[in-house]
Parts: sequence; structure tokens; C-alpha cells
Amino acid sequence: MLIENKSIAIIGGGPAGLTLARLLQLKGADVKVYERDFDKHARVQGSPLDMHEDSGLAAIRKAELLGEFKKSFRPGADRTLIMNEKAEVFFNDHETKPEEDFGQEHFRPEIDRGPLRNMLLDALRPETVVWDSHFLAMEPMGEGWLMHFKNGNSAYADLVVAGDGANSKIRSYLTDIKPVYSGIIMLEGNVSKENAPQIDALIKGGKIMAFGNTQNILLGQKGNGDLGFYASFKADENWAADSGLDFSDNAQMLQWFQNEYSGWSSVWEELFRKAKTPFIPRLIYSMPLDQTWEAQSNLTLIGDAAHVMPPFAGEGANMAMLDALELSEYLTDGRYHTLQEAISNYEQTMRKRAAIATKESLENGERMHSETSLTTMLDFFNSHLD
Repeated sequence: MLIENKSIAIIGGGPAGLTLARLLQLKGADVKVYERDFDKHARVQGSPLDMHEDSGLAAIRKAELLGEFKKSFRPGADRTLIMNEKAEVFFNDHETKPEEDFGQEHFRPEIDRGPLRNMLLDALRPETVVWDSHFLAMEPMGEGWLMHFKNGNSAYADLVVAGDGANSKIRSYLTDIKPVYSGIIMLEGNVSKENAPQIDALIKGGKIMAFGNTQNILLGQKGNGDLGFYASFKADENWAADSGLDFSDNAQMLQWFQNEYSGWSSVWEELFRKAKTPFIPRLIYSMPLDQTWEAQSNLTLIGDAAHVMPPFAGEGANMAMLDALELSEYLTDGRYHTLQEAISNYEQTMRKRAAIATKESLENGERMHSETSLTTMLDFFNSHLD
């Protein structure tokens, strides 16, 4: 096995990094995960993740964790309402979609990020994750790398795998290619269901997609009962700074919504009136579809570090976990004679499928923010019903 007697460092304890660590440990590898969070009790933010049959769920199965996943996912959280800006319902699968349909191509069970992380952490050997390890830099040492962390510690690894997200510091050791702005901003907010009773009565533990005037509101109910939502719209890359908005001021954000989402029902206003602040502007980026770099024998990328993409096809975490699955197999299945050969073949495969997923996500983003977004999305969802 190419990684026999090799030390492997995974930078970043997200879904991709932890999945890779689990898969490599099942093969007997010596692996450490270096995570910037202080400990495992750090708050895990972000919307729930929907797992896809041939990517996220495939990795979970290979990691021998499907049984644990079934204990942690949220049945019914994938049920969807599609609405217009007037809060009129045009699509509702709450009565027809089963709570559990594992193995079915279009079944996409949802899991909150915290339970997913805990499931993966519990599957790792003790002391696998080195907490409070904020990566700063690394330098070549022998055949590997000497890594330096903000806490003053340093560590050596024969192979470094960058799973440190969209703002990866390690990516620059492989390539100078930068993410490209998609033209879309998703303004993230959270509100307790008690403070949004009309929306809570509609969403019923699932999610809502509302389309109107080239703008969207996308909502999902979290495991703690909060409603996580995004106001999604096209804007200049400097919008957050140029807007002059105080994202911690509910009254100001409500006024912004009333002005910019004019024509939208007052039902949506309860999302902003008592939302937990601050709101967070999420600028949506993607990697160029034709990106490439020269493979190294001691360094590679997974997840957003390799291919940050828009969220409009739900592929981000799924592609990241598929990266982990495929990389673990390329490193351990005996097909290749050198690490560089294995990593090169992994990266070629990864870039090709990531480009396909990115293109789909970008196209979906355009559809969702077009003048015909409602009818386009209705056609898409109804085609899956058929």
C-alpha cells in the first residue's frame, strides 16, 4: 500500500476531512486531522446538508456508518414547498414523499451539520483530531511537509491533504487559480420558530423555496427548531460594503427587505423582524471549470479547497465526501506505483466531475434568479415526481 508507513495530515475537520480520516483508518493508515476549532463542542454553523445517493451516501456506506446516519438524519426534512413572492403554494410534496427511501435515486435525506460531524468524530480513533490547530504555513521537509499552527505547534507529515475550505491557505501551495464570483449573494439569517409563526406553520419541519422578481427566499428548519433562511439575489461583489447596512440591526434589515423585495408578501417580514443577528452576506463563488495544476507526491486537495461551487444543486458537501471516498481508494487499492501517480489520477477525476457539478450549480443559480424562476423550478420538481 502506497501510504504504508506514511504519516498523513488532513487540514480541516469538515465533512470531507473527517470522512477521509475514517476511510483511511479503516485501511490501517496513520492519519491526523488538524482542526482550528478549540474542541469538539465548538458550534457548527450552516444550513442542513442533503446527502445524495451516489456521493455523500456512497461515502457514508463505505465508511460503514449508514446505520449511525439513519439514527441522526431528520426524516421529513427534505419535504418541500415551492411558493411565489405572495406566499402562495404551487408545489407541496409533504403528503406524498416518504420519510425514508434509502437507495432511491432522488431520495436526499437531510442531516444537520453538528450531528454529521459528531457521527464522524465518534467513528475515529481517540486522539485522531488535533484541536486548536489553526494552520498558518508549511515548508518542505524531506519528502513531506513541516506544518506550523497559530498555537505555536509544528508537525510533520509525509502527505498533506487540504480540506480547509473555500478560503484554503494550502491551495496556494499547488496552484494560483482563484475562485470566481458568480454574481449572486445569499444573505443568511436565523430566526426561532416562535418569532416566525406563520412561516413555521407552513414549513412543518421541511423547507421552502420562494421565487419572485429574480429574487429568492430559501428556508430550512434546523434540528433545534430554528428556521435558517437565505435572501438570495444578484448584486455586485462589493454589495455588502457598499450597502451601508448594519447587519446587526433588525429594524434596518427589515427596511432593506421591504425596499429591495418590494411586492413580496408581509408574511416574509417575520423572518427579519426578530431574526438572530448579525445577518451574514454569503458571496457565492466557484472555481473555473477548466482549472488544472501539476500533481505533487505529498500534497492534494479535497472539498471546497479543491472546487468551491455554488449551492444551487446541493453538491458541495456531496462532492467533498466523494473526494474523500475516491482519494482513499486511489491511495490504497494498489493500482498505482507511486503516490504522485495515484494523486494525479485522483485529481484528474475529481476536477472533471467537480466541473460538471459546478456547471450544473451555476446554471441552476441562473434559473433560480431569472424572470421565469418559478415555472422553471416547478417543471424541475414535477419531473422528479413523474
